[in-house]
Amino acid sequence: MAEEIIDQMAEIEEMKKQKGPEAVEEIQGEEEEEEEEVKEEKKAKKERVAVLNIYTSKNNTILNLTDMAGNTICKATGGQSTKQDRLKSSPTVAMFSSKKIAEEAKEAGITSLYVRVRAETGESSPSSSAHAVVKSLGRDGFKIISISDITRTPRGGPKKGGGRRGRRV
Repeated sequence: MAEEIIDQMAEIEEMKKQKGPEAVEEIQGEEEEEEEEVKEEKKAKKERVAVLNIYTSKNNTILNLTDMAGNTICKATGGQSTKQDRLKSSPTVAMFSSKKIAEEAKEAGITSLYVRVRAETGESSPSSSAHAVVKSLGRDGFKIISISDITRTPRGGPKKGGGRRGRRV
């Protein structure tokens, strides 16, 4: 480190002798601009935000990580993490899926997440696997900016079957 500084000082002295002090000021100005560019790049990489869409049903949990424009970065489901169909919607398997999402997000340089949770239409609340995913991502070091529930509500819908007297059991 000290040798590099000494070499730079020697180069500056030689430049002063050959071209005058104006050339030295130009070189120093270029070095300062390069340092500023490096600092700006570091600042730009510090805060990168993405959206995590979580869809939970009785049979599966689907995680989709997108950038702010809506382009998919990574997708993971409970079915990719386990072979048993009965376990696809469990919180444990959802945590494994969130670990996969966390790895991909860290590779992409993402530090903060908006989380959008959706359950099946008509369900009162999302399953416990959505909670496990959010908790797991928080432990992995992601800043959770907001969590919003975007579950659709039924508004009448088609006529129920069974006729005038209803379904007879």
